[in-house]
Amino acid sequence: MTSLESLGLTEYEARCFVALTRISTGTAKEVSQVADVPRSRVYDTIERLERKGLVNVQQSEPREYAAVPVQMACRRLREDYDSRIDAAENALKQVEKPESRDDEGMWSINQNEHVTDRVVVFLEEATESIHYLVPEPAVVDDRVGEALASAADRDVEVYIEVPADEYRDEFLEIAPDADVVVSPDLRTTNAVYSEWPGQLLMTDREAVVAGSVEESDLPDVLQQKAIWTHGRDHGFAVWVRELLDDRLERRGVGDAAATGDTAATSDTPEP
Repeated sequence: MTSLESLGLTEYEARCFVALTRISTGTAKEVSQVADVPRSRVYDTIERLERKGLVNVQQSEPREYAAVPVQMACRRLREDYDSRIDAAENALKQVEKPESRDDEGMWSINQNEHVTDRVVVFLEEATESIHYLVPEPAVVDDRVGEALASAADRDVEVYIEVPADEYRDEFLEIAPDADVVVSPDLRTTNAVYSEWPGQLLMTDREAVVAGSVEESDLPDVLQQKAIWTHGRDHGFAVWVRELLDDRLERRGVGDAAATGDTAATSDTPEP
């Protein structure tokens, strides 16, 4: 019954519904006895279950009640649960964003899906530029690929560095409008305490995600960790911006990532 309560039923509602699924049909007295719910509370509880579409009421004397089939009940509970989530999401979207970001500072993430969530958020929020280093392409899943493609489609300048030609082809297939270059130095990143660089993202020259990967106990599974910040004047963002600008300059790209210069597609860095 705990699972039913987690889907929005009260304790009494869950008890009465389970009791009715056990006895097929029953009067308030019978439901009270099977569910161990005070008879005086059965009436209002059944009424709520009827409004939720989980119980049918037979207009007889005394009244009899029957639970709807379990499959139908599960579908209606799921629909009600989803509608409440949608309502909460819509309400939160109406909340006015503050003038300053509360998330400025350095933050850490230790779960794969949360690292991906943060990368996707920054990609979706990008309005001008994206510089993305991917020494470990396995960290890029479909959601990240879709966000990269979407950013390029809305005229954000997307510049991606990958370690080998095969990955360049893969990223160009994902985001044909992006500038994707091969950076051989990404092939030889060094491991530290069994972790090695996975990805480095900077969007609009201020939002940064720096992720590492390590092998898990499961075969062919990588575990991600990351730190991130948002704020043009944050020390970490300043350093990353400087280092990424240096990479562009060594390629002879300069401001190519901001202007769309075709020189950004060169596959061999200048010495």
